[in-house]
Amino acid sequence: MSTIEIKNRTVGDGAPAYIIAEMSANHAGSIDHAKEIIHAAKESGADCVKIQTYTADTMTIDCHNEYFNITDGTWKGENLYGLYQKAYTPWEWQAELKEEAQKAGIDFFSTPFDKTSVDFLEEIGMEFYKIASFELVDIPLIRYVASKGKPIIMSTGMGTLEEITEAVEAARGAGNTQLALLRCASAYPAISDNMNLAAMKALAEKFDVPVGLSDHSMGSLGAVTAVAMGGSIIEKHFCLDRSIKNPDSTFSMEPAEFAAMVRDVRTAEKAIGTVSFGATESETGNLAFRRSIFVVEDIKEGEALTPENIRVIRPSNGLAPKYYDTALGRRARCDLKRGTPLQFDMME
Repeated sequence: MSTIEIKNRTVGDGAPAYIIAEMSANHAGSIDHAKEIIHAAKESGADCVKIQTYTADTMTIDCHNEYFNITDGTWKGENLYGLYQKAYTPWEWQAELKEEAQKAGIDFFSTPFDKTSVDFLEEIGMEFYKIASFELVDIPLIRYVASKGKPIIMSTGMGTLEEITEAVEAARGAGNTQLALLRCASAYPAISDNMNLAAMKALAEKFDVPVGLSDHSMGSLGAVTAVAMGGSIIEKHFCLDRSIKNPDSTFSMEPAEFAAMVRDVRTAEKAIGTVSFGATESETGNLAFRRSIFVVEDIKEGEALTPENIRVIRPSNGLAPKYYDTALGRRARCDLKRGTPLQFDMME
């Protein structure tokens, strides 16, 4: 698997998972909440905070016919334009939020949804980008983002292999090879049955890119499993408190939950470790309890070694068990007491 460079960090094979706290609409219309989220995410162990850059007018049109009304799911009963009015992060906040993240010591990036938002983010010095699952098929947008030459993390929720391939080729065709792909179940909230993390591994193999999980489920299981399967990026929606109602609150993690997930991920990374054989430092003391060849009955000088007077038992102070057949039938060079670890110089 290849790697990408995000600011001063390597993301990909062999590096710790890069953990993103997605703010989305959880600011609930308050810049103070947004700033609190940035600091809470840092304290909860996130490496990065992500926002979204759009307005209702850049996303859709103000229309209330059947095509623009949501009839199922978390946002049932909403009109698209109205939903985006509630959920968007005001553009006049975003440079200030970026500065706040810098003060907090946490990375900060955004998902643009059209060319105007890309241009705006370039103006405020955005250093890398996210492509949302729903924009996976917006090839002109992907080409435009890729043309900026900055790392791109792209979600692939709902994407067919053909659509994902087209999106990857669009980015690479614009000269951008700094690309990572996220498996994503684009349901809100998602359930584990829909994660299909085997597809995440397939993305890594097919496209030779770092992969990860954009996780809309509750709890840590999906994130930990993804990391155990080779995921390098985890993205989770993050809020201060689910009681602060907004379009994303119902499937967002609170700080204590997010911190627990980060701990679980870091523990999983330690458990995965590296390819290594032999006793670890903590196991070295237990080598003493391996088996070896011992004298189990008193043996006189010149007496033959037999299955009755030598055995392979614990502990490990005698010859290794692989020499047992070699020792049988040989004669003792001296008297050997029961409980003596057998050595080569004790045999003729």
